[in-house]
Amino acid sequence: MNTLFISDLHLSAERPEITRLFLEFLRNEAVQADALYILGDLFEVWIGDDASVPEHRAVIEGLRHLVDSGTPVYVMHGNRDFLMAKGFEEASGCRIIADPTIIDLHGESTLLMHGDTLCTDDIEYQHFRTQVRDSARQQQFLSLPPQQRTAIAMDYRTQSREKSSQKAQEIMDVNLQTVENTLREHGVTRLIHGHTHRPATHEITVDGKTAQRVVLGDWYHQGSALTCDAAGCRLAPYTVEP
Repeated sequence: MNTLFISDLHLSAERPEITRLFLEFLRNEAVQADALYILGDLFEVWIGDDASVPEHRAVIEGLRHLVDSGTPVYVMHGNRDFLMAKGFEEASGCRIIADPTIIDLHGESTLLMHGDTLCTDDIEYQHFRTQVRDSARQQQFLSLPPQQRTAIAMDYRTQSREKSSQKAQEIMDVNLQTVENTLREHGVTRLIHGHTHRPATHEITVDGKTAQRVVLGDWYHQGSALTCDAAGCRLAPYTVEP
């Protein structure tokens, strides 16, 4: 059996084909796994558990069916869907896990993160992240009518895209010193994360030990999944034959 890791699906009504691909993934791949971990940005926007969005219903039903079939699903907040809470857990059957989280992955302690906190060169983003993760700000936002929350979220998304287009790619990638410090802090030699949309496996040296950083791919044009078992981890695209 194996453990699956995915991230950065950014599911929305704008890309229904990716939602269909994800549901196929749940039915075909995930149902055979020991567990599925979704490391952030499952949805492009999540404005609160109380705001029912039609395009999210099929996804939540698919996750519930997978969990009910016996495959546990663990979901980490991303920078787009960090307002998922108990309501999402109850509807989907998934369990929300902290960022970061350490798991025993086939005998090796492995650190799981969304990955945005590793991008410390992007000072503007880190400041914005601190603001929107403030609990008081979140409660204030959640007290607004869903329509108003949607408008604010769409405005934030537009601003984010504009700002990202003006930044050097290097600024929006992880800071390698931050990665080393994070591995050292948690006492692990393997890290799995998403966020940067740059799927790859990197080997680095931390305090004389070889460490591995696996970056998950996004689901913009196709799927991407990391499969880990006793033999190791393999990162590959996921597609469905027409």
